[in-house]
Amino acid sequence: MTISTKLRAAAAASVLAMGGFALASTAPALAHHHNSKPAKAQANIVQTAVGTGVHETLVAAVKAADLVDTLSSPGPFTVFAPTDDAFAALPDGTVSTLLQPQNKGQLQNVLTYHVVSGRVPASALSAAIKRHGGTYSFKTVAGEELTASFSGDNNIVITDGANRTSTVTMADVNTANGVIHVTNGVFLPG
Repeated sequence: MTISTKLRAAAAASVLAMGGFALASTAPALAHHHNSKPAKAQANIVQTAVGTGVHETLVAAVKAADLVDTLSSPGPFTVFAPTDDAFAALPDGTVSTLLQPQNKGQLQNVLTYHVVSGRVPASALSAAIKRHGGTYSFKTVAGEELTASFSGDNNIVITDGANRTSTVTMADVNTANGVIHVTNGVFLPG
């Protein structure tokens, strides 16, 4: 099963688990909008990342990994999106090595380690951290775990499999097919 197929299957499972509520809740109510302009469609995850100006490396990696179509699909997905500065902080050569065609599988694993099936707003993640005594572990689409906790100033901190921590610097960037939480670090599996 390809990564794209896994992401689509995970998204479908999350919608089914919600009993179709997600589909029903996003349907527009019947209304008459005479003499009004059509509403502008909200951007998807990839379009939003392209427009931020601080996710150029992430967008290049998503393209190199052939994940554009998947992350543009209905989802929903939650993406922890490292900034360009986060990628630049990796050891020299890491990004250029991952972007090489022969490392596409490894790049897909790194990127899907930043994706969670379903729409998980910061409020839900914060509630889970509190409910679980200060730390909350959850699975990513890559099948690996991340652990969320709070830093001293109540910012959400994510710890990856390599025991590296990244802070969510901007939460709840809503998109048409999910939510983005901007991070100051790149997650790496253990």
